[in-house]
Amino acid sequence: MHCWGEIPLLALARVEDEENRGEHQRNITAVSAGRSVLAFVHKDGRGSFLFRGHDKGNKPKPRAFTLGKDKIRRLSCGAFHIVLLSEKGKIFQLNCNKLPSIPRSLGLTDKDVIQVACGDCHSVALTKVGQVFCWGVNSNGQLGLGKEVPIAENPCLLQTLAETPLARVSAGGGHSFALTLTGVVLAWGMNSKGQLGLGDTEDRYFPMAVKSLRHRKTIYISCGEEHTAVLAKGGLVFTFGAGQYGQLGHNSARDELWPRLVAELWGTTVSQIACGRHHTLAYVSSLKKIYAFGRGKQGQLGNGKTCNQYVPLPIEQFGESHKDHYIDRIIAGGHQSFAFCSADQTLKDCYSLPKDMICTLDDKIVNNWICKCDSKSWNAIKREITTIFSSASCLNGSFLKKRHPTTAEMISVDLSLARLSFEKLAQKDKVLNKVESVVLEKLLPSLSSLVAGTEGNGVYLLLPELIRVMATHESRRDVSFAFADAVLRLHPQCLATLEDLWSKLPDTFFKSLVKVFHTVSTCCLYQMRTQKSTQDLNHWHLLEKPVKILQNLYKVNLRAGRKIDDKNFYISEVKQLFLTPNSAGRQEVITAFLRCVFQKWLYKLCMNPCILDMDTKCLLFKNYIHTVIEVSNYACYPIQGNVLYVNRKSLLTDTIQQLRHKPRNYSWALQVIFAQEYAVDHGGVSQEFFSIIAKEFHSARPQMFQFFEDSRLVWFCPEQAECEPDMFYLLGVLYGMALYNFCVMNLHFPLALFKKLMNVHPTLEDLKELSPVEARSLNDVLMEDEDFVEELYLDFTVRDHELVPNGQEIPVTKYNRQQYVDAYVNYVFNTSVQKEFNDFAKGFKHSCPNTTWKMFLPQELMALITGNINYEWDELRKNAKYRFYEPTDENIQNFWSVFNEMSEEQKKNFLAFMTGTDRLPVGGLSKLQLVVSNPNKADPDIYYPVANTCYNILHLPNYSNSRQQWGKNCTKAESLLSNKPFERKPSLRTFSECD
Repeated sequence: MHCWGEIPLLALARVEDEENRGEHQRNITAVSAGRSVLAFVHKDGRGSFLFRGHDKGNKPKPRAFTLGKDKIRRLSCGAFHIVLLSEKGKIFQLNCNKLPSIPRSLGLTDKDVIQVACGDCHSVALTKVGQVFCWGVNSNGQLGLGKEVPIAENPCLLQTLAETPLARVSAGGGHSFALTLTGVVLAWGMNSKGQLGLGDTEDRYFPMAVKSLRHRKTIYISCGEEHTAVLAKGGLVFTFGAGQYGQLGHNSARDELWPRLVAELWGTTVSQIACGRHHTLAYVSSLKKIYAFGRGKQGQLGNGKTCNQYVPLPIEQFGESHKDHYIDRIIAGGHQSFAFCSADQTLKDCYSLPKDMICTLDDKIVNNWICKCDSKSWNAIKREITTIFSSASCLNGSFLKKRHPTTAEMISVDLSLARLSFEKLAQKDKVLNKVESVVLEKLLPSLSSLVAGTEGNGVYLLLPELIRVMATHESRRDVSFAFADAVLRLHPQCLATLEDLWSKLPDTFFKSLVKVFHTVSTCCLYQMRTQKSTQDLNHWHLLEKPVKILQNLYKVNLRAGRKIDDKNFYISEVKQLFLTPNSAGRQEVITAFLRCVFQKWLYKLCMNPCILDMDTKCLLFKNYIHTVIEVSNYACYPIQGNVLYVNRKSLLTDTIQQLRHKPRNYSWALQVIFAQEYAVDHGGVSQEFFSIIAKEFHSARPQMFQFFEDSRLVWFCPEQAECEPDMFYLLGVLYGMALYNFCVMNLHFPLALFKKLMNVHPTLEDLKELSPVEARSLNDVLMEDEDFVEELYLDFTVRDHELVPNGQEIPVTKYNRQQYVDAYVNYVFNTSVQKEFNDFAKGFKHSCPNTTWKMFLPQELMALITGNINYEWDELRKNAKYRFYEPTDENIQNFWSVFNEMSEEQKKNFLAFMTGTDRLPVGGLSKLQLVVSNPNKADPDIYYPVANTCYNILHLPNYSNSRQQWGKNCTKAESLLSNKPFERKPSLRTFSECD
């Protein structure tokens, strides 16, 4: 070892004769220097230190210390203290300014420490399982524990880095650094000179990634008192922080807030760096040269001078006198510099010694576990499993990608490699069971709510792959629940980062992730359904978390462009909660059971609608009306009944007057009574009412709507003085009533209306649906050649309205065209109709007290209210049922024969005749069950078919076998149907009284 600078190391040898000095230097294995402390370790594991505060006025004398039977492996000096690392991985601290100076244990007896680093008044330690412990003064956040902890006497776990796979920790005067295995730099603490490299001078109280170094693949960090040096892959050196002595090597005394490449070292491959208090060393192994720069007053630059040096220059005297030796490592500290030399020319990587690295899992270790788990080595294997699988840091570090992930990829772990390893573990139940217990009992409870960087999130991507191979249902369930709890414990910002990672997952792995929570939710629901216990609702509480994560994953899936099909999220067990076999073997709704047990929790399921298919949503929506809202409102609401008494000739006027002036309870089922018609409304009359009034709005209130010829759709017409102030509110009331009563009301609105009701912002695609011509023009603006855009002479106005303040003065350019298009779409769907839509939405929400409508997607809500026109007429016959008929009867065959010969318009009229509307319910004709019944008339040929619209029953007389007679009656009936409204009998629609 060779040294130069303020205090010659030879003074510590206690040997004055020249013959023995060299031998003592060769016995030194480690050295460290702080502001007032210099210490070293002998080959025999003893240590000595020199403290300038002792023996004032005299030459300092070295003092020896030991750790008893244990040996010292590493040490690090602060301003007044020394931290010692023993061969057994235990840490001790020696306070030099206190007498007697005896090392004291810092605890952590169950931890295997592999690295230590000291700042002036704080210390950092890294353990074998990747945990970081900090202690000392925290005045500037150098412990990373937040502002609330001013000082820590004993080591405290830095929880924010608990999941991050770390390669190294470093400390400077009042700042700290950690380096991940993927080369990401994390910094915290004092930043008065920019020594954290974050572009400012604000102190940081928690670790933050130095983003400007993200793509540099850092391999080593060294800290001075107020400056930092970073060695990147390829031998590049970056420095930042205080530069008043030239310690940054930029030929300047200026401070640097961002990492800056040391240009004077460009072209050389630096293999080692070291920072002293105010100086820096860099070693180029290919040239066998040490470069020095910074403060030189105490001779620490080794150039024989005592002046500062602002650029890196080689230490010529050192190179000439030691040209036959090879440098193992360089060290700088305080105002001293050191170099360990040997005659071995093998290039050594002194930064990645096996004892200094965290534990990781590889294929060799897995094979060893599988092969030797039944031998005497099992106890040792169990300890290895516990070490690796209890630590998120070790698990993350085990499957890191070979290359550094780009910002676009973000995912730092190799999931394919993890899948293969976990599948291999599953070959031995004994090994897998031990892994499961460690993960459940140690790993998952230890996961933090704060995660620094994307590397720490790797464990949340790896665990689903482990759960995937778990053999027993019980273990998968328990680990899945604990995993869901850990995910939901994450801080919102950390959870958002994890969701970004989920969106980057390949489809196969994303599907596996969804399946983890889908499987455990399904099993939980099955147990609840089969037990039907009102005593123990524990399963409900367990179910909440995996279902909530499924909902988050569903949103991620939508943002990512539907990586997997929606059906992967549906849980069929939810629907079974409503249905149970009755004594006749059929399915019926469980009303009483829902009321006593499932009301509260089914409502919570509605808040996570991704698990519900459209049929289940409709069933839940309908039953929630009857089991919760109606029951509560009937009991406490002073107004009972929801009846509309209207005349067909003045339908719209009568409806508006009654909605305005007659109080009603919208929780009650709507009852529509047409004047001079007797009919009991079980749904069919209401449906006809909504079908007619939708047409009435278009014809009687055209000023309320803008009609778009190119799409045949309508939108609100803004600022219409001709309309009564409450018309849009009343329109919303009718829409809400239609939804609440499961009726179809189609006013030809676009999907954007239902998006707005669900607080989803319309986009250019929605404008394309409403007005294809306008959308095409806007799309051309976005796709046009950049230079041509300005020749369109557009400004930020539309229809004589300014899209932004002073929009007439702002031309559309290639730089702001996206802003223009977004503002245009926002104006059409939001700004221009803000009052009209707000009134509509208020009325809609008021008249539909069943708030579970929010579980529908916008397109589902649209389908539910407006119906659809996907007429698959074969489905009508396929699903038909018969009363007092057989499908093979001649009358039935004649009916379908005549039906098939009808035109498309006639078939729609027949549909309106049967149901009250020519629009189809959700699911189309496959969900519409027509019942054809024989009324058993004595002389059937004189009767027309009669429809019971409430129950979709067609009372079809058993006509004579003459197809001509049958067709005559049906043709006349169809003619009447297409030209006149129908008279009504109780719940019946009949042709016979139309004349």
